[in-house]
Amino acid sequence: MSNGVQAEQQAAQYLRQQGLKPVAQNYRSRFGEIDLIMQDGATLVFVEVRLRRSANFGGAAASIDAHKQQRIIRTAQQYLAGLAHIPPCRFDAVLMDANGVQWLRNAFET
Repeated sequence: MSNGVQAEQQAAQYLRQQGLKPVAQNYRSRFGEIDLIMQDGATLVFVEVRLRRSANFGGAAASIDAHKQQRIIRTAQQYLAGLAHIPPCRFDAVLMDANGVQWLRNAFET
């Protein structure tokens, strides 16, 4: 099992412990991939999981640049297009590094 897969599983477990419910994992479209899709009450949450061994090069948060954000947004739009009803949505990030786990709600806006 790769480090990325383990990180996604750890992030999903962490978010479940925070009260979120899993909807999908590794949703893929022609635009990209969303690591986790979770339900937080009535809100659908698209989650990017980032694992970094160190804070060199800006750490995990810096790795979600504008280009990566646009790919996630376009993939989320494609996911939402398949739903009968579009719920409130947000984009979160779960960052994992040597310091532990950090959950950023509303990590970026559309």
